[in-house]
Amino acid sequence: MKHLSKVLSLFLASYFFILVSATAQRPPNVVVIFADDLGYGDTSCYGATKVRTPHIDQLASEGRRFTDAHAASAVCTPSRYCLLTGEYAFRDDHWAPVFLKVGLIVDPNQTTVADVMKRSGYITACIGKWHLGFGEETPDWNGELKPGPLELGFDYYFGMPVVNSHPPFVYVENHHVVGIDPSDPFVYDEVADTPIHLEKMGINQIGGAKAAHAIYDDTYVGTTLAGIAVSWIKENKDDPFFLYFATTNIHHPFTPHPRFQGTSEAGRYGDFIHELDWIVGEVTRTLEDEGLAENTLVVFTSDNGGMINLGGQEAWKQGHNQNGDLLGFKFDAWEGGHRVPFIARWPGKIPAGTVSDQLVSNVDLVATLAALTDQELNDDEGPDSYNILPALTSDPKTQIRDHLVLAAFRETHLSLRDGDWMYIPAQAGGGFSSPELRTHGFGGFPAVDFAGQKNSDMENGNIKPEAPKEQLYNLRKDFRQANNVIRDHPEIAEALKRRLDEIREANGTRL
Repeated sequence: MKHLSKVLSLFLASYFFILVSATAQRPPNVVVIFADDLGYGDTSCYGATKVRTPHIDQLASEGRRFTDAHAASAVCTPSRYCLLTGEYAFRDDHWAPVFLKVGLIVDPNQTTVADVMKRSGYITACIGKWHLGFGEETPDWNGELKPGPLELGFDYYFGMPVVNSHPPFVYVENHHVVGIDPSDPFVYDEVADTPIHLEKMGINQIGGAKAAHAIYDDTYVGTTLAGIAVSWIKENKDDPFFLYFATTNIHHPFTPHPRFQGTSEAGRYGDFIHELDWIVGEVTRTLEDEGLAENTLVVFTSDNGGMINLGGQEAWKQGHNQNGDLLGFKFDAWEGGHRVPFIARWPGKIPAGTVSDQLVSNVDLVATLAALTDQELNDDEGPDSYNILPALTSDPKTQIRDHLVLAAFRETHLSLRDGDWMYIPAQAGGGFSSPELRTHGFGGFPAVDFAGQKNSDMENGNIKPEAPKEQLYNLRKDFRQANNVIRDHPEIAEALKRRLDEIREANGTRL
């Protein structure tokens, strides 16, 4: 009996050792939370005082916060293209948002970040805003939405098919609109049966599909997507997983759940940030509750800078500066258009409570996650993506990136960051430029003037007649971009112009 007991004890000890070893060797889960239009100054850990973001702040206190992180494009659709493919969107001529009738803009044969994770054995999901098109030429909203996320390496998709400001105002799950009824199809050029909100557009572009539209309520989109993300994590917790969670917060229209309305000091813009912070908290709490937090890399960032739309203007009047002290707004080549929050947490791997000034970008996720999973990329995979894993987990003494190409809304403003220098080959920001306050397209120097920002090329909200045709800033000395010094350093501008031209002609930049 004693012998049997001893054998049983040895067996249980061996089994426990194998179980612990297997758990310890399990690859880390990866969760990328990609916020929408969240500016550099939109969270309290980046300096905001009119909103409170305790869950995002906790991520920063438990991980690493980056101060020189950028979306490779200041525009939503091309920024997502960069993240998924590791390729600058300008190489495939993508500059602007895509809408209702646009097919998938990513070639299904192109390697994506989801492909990288799948070939390493991960279960993959995209939840939230897609905004990269469906179908070969145009989406079939009444039928099969293919190709789409599932043809780009994701095992599962649920979310907003375009953007919460534009139709169709429905959810899509995998290849079909949720709740679509063949007897009640979508009909172009009819008014949709959907709630009306300020800065919600195109309601008359596609109607019908009343059952599908009825499922979608703007004020519950954030909480709905959070619930789907939480459920997916729980269902897939036993295997390594990769979750790309692209929130609709804080893109207009600003429609926070009733529990968040009136909770900030920055109007509905700020309330929407509070809802986003809660969403982040739901994800991190689930990881903790399921015992996954210690072995999960969480990356939190944004697709571009904050926008000075109607909600943004009201928030600014209340003292909330969505891009902090940075010049410009979403769509611009100026820093406010593309410098964004970027936080990474991985307990035991990323030093807690640290801050990094490494130059990093969302285009770098493909190469970074390939390195995380011990994969070598082919030359045509993630051609503009750099492995920034050392910037997450250690403390490199030199910059991993010596340059970064940054795209604005206008092709004329494709710009180059090189060390401390930022070169913009045109005047103004290259984004929205309406001079009219209280309009959706408000931007450019009129918006800069409204925000009380300074720039040497501007006078009374207009560009000076004698202003240079191009721009050059030393960001180490002048991160606010108050002084265009191109006339003081024409040789630097010329060298950067040549390098930018070379990059545009090349097939990639990854070393």
